[in-house]
Amino acid sequence: MLRLRLKADGRIVELRDGREAPLAPELLETPPAPPDIPGVRELRRRARLTQAEFAARLGVPLDTIRNWEQGKRSPRGPARALLAVIAHAPDTVFAALSGSTPAA
Repeated sequence: MLRLRLKADGRIVELRDGREAPLAPELLETPPAPPDIPGVRELRRRARLTQAEFAARLGVPLDTIRNWEQGKRSPRGPARALLAVIAHAPDTVFAALSGSTPAA
């Protein structure tokens, strides 16, 4: 049985005989974002927002946006879905998140 531990710095290690060992690289691969969804930096730039403004609109920490843009982390689950919708209808999404109506 494979036992894994997520470290505070984001690394995943395997526990063997009570010791930590680096996880095999093939087990660390993250599936790439679908090709029709631009990167987070591109979405933010299209919206003409700073990292701080984009983070505030999405309701995520600024460090999260920085990590996504620098490739240290990848958006997963609901965040990935939200970014996919932003790619297709940014004004509608930002209006919905702010509680206002989109500009016509």
